[in-house]
Amino acid sequence: MMTHFVGLDVSQKMTAICVVDNAGRRLWRGQCPTAPEQIAAIVRRHAGDNSRIGIETGAMTPWLVHELRALGLEVICLDARHARAALKMQINKTDQNDAEGLAQIVRTGWFRSVHVKSFDSHRARALLGARAQLVGMTTRLSNHIRGVLKTFGLLPGAMRGLRFDRKVEVLLEDRSDVAPIVRPMLVAWRQLREQISAFDKAIRVLVRSNSPCRLLMSAPGIGVLSALAYVSTVEDPARFSQSRSVGAHLGLTPRQYQSGDVDRSGRVSKCGDALARTLLYEAAVVIMTRVKKASELKDWALAIAKRSGIGKARVALARKLSVILHSVWRSGKPFRWTEQAVTG
Repeated sequence: MMTHFVGLDVSQKMTAICVVDNAGRRLWRGQCPTAPEQIAAIVRRHAGDNSRIGIETGAMTPWLVHELRALGLEVICLDARHARAALKMQINKTDQNDAEGLAQIVRTGWFRSVHVKSFDSHRARALLGARAQLVGMTTRLSNHIRGVLKTFGLLPGAMRGLRFDRKVEVLLEDRSDVAPIVRPMLVAWRQLREQISAFDKAIRVLVRSNSPCRLLMSAPGIGVLSALAYVSTVEDPARFSQSRSVGAHLGLTPRQYQSGDVDRSGRVSKCGDALARTLLYEAAVVIMTRVKKASELKDWALAIAKRSGIGKARVALARKLSVILHSVWRSGKPFRWTEQAVTG
């Protein structure tokens, strides 16, 4: 049976659909509401059950891909950056032309399929992202409060043993002119902190029930946040045949430009999940500055810091840590300290 190829250009309300055959001839194109059941019905009517569907990465992609696959259709998720590079060749940009372009990309095989994570992984990632948003809001709000206080000569310095809000309250006791401005922001700051605590509790409960997270936390510098971020990003260690590929997946390997006699490496690519990359970098900082137990991992990073600087050492250690975590996860055995670490 001849295989037909389908391209979907998705928007919130409508989805443009195009069907082409093995020779690239357009068989049908049109649009329908962005609903999996209606899309599946149109695809089966014009392309049959033996069709391959191409869809770009986007905010609605996980939902559509999982729903269409549950309906028995073969769906391929395309990297939006790669698809955009191919679609730039079109003279006129329309949703229907983009859908046809996606169908042609799937037909020719000029694409790299993107793994679509499960809803469980997306929920874990959404939980971490929501917490990160509140932490950022708390930081910005506290900085704004500090700025207002400085204007009136009030400095909440290092009042040891007191939390930030208590320090501010002490400064506002005799300042009825500034208190009406700062106290409402302080109330909002406290509420944000309460919600962050609620997220922290939810994350701890989730990590306790997740055996891969507990396994990865045997490695130095890895806590509940970094373990959950890593597991929800990688999701399946079998996706990577080599552990060192995870560093590139998380954007921790340098860019390379090679043409003729020119061959140079640049800064790290910063592709992939930014939160997981940031948490691995923070784990590297913890290993280099707070972990007192001796290990070859720490000695290796300190040697790089001595040669090339602390910044490069932290990035290199974060990349190495991503590789080690994948090896630990794949082996199912906890992180093993060196003999020097055990006896030190």
